[in-house]
Amino acid sequence: MYTYYVYILKCSDSSFYTGITNNLNARLQQHQSGFNKNAYTFKRRPVKLEFYQKFKDVLQAIYFEKKIKKWSRAKKQALILGDWDMIQILAECRNATHYKYKPD
Repeated sequence: MYTYYVYILKCSDSSFYTGITNNLNARLQQHQSGFNKNAYTFKRRPVKLEFYQKFKDVLQAIYFEKKIKKWSRAKKQALILGDWDMIQILAECRNATHYKYKPD
């Protein structure tokens, strides 16, 4: 049985890259070496591992990776810092048309 990792890299241009792998060390080496010239990280090297989460279930890992990829930069930074309160604040809908902002 594999262990799967969802990870966040900080690129040299300060952008974040989120990925999934079953071999974190090998995958980091691929990012650093420029294994794939068409990859997002190729022209943004060097990269630094900022966060990773282990999973035993590949479907849970895929779900988490897809979720993180949709997050804002601020929310990803809060995850990296382990700031769960900030993640909660950033997750709240702030749209003026949201039901909780409608008058009674």
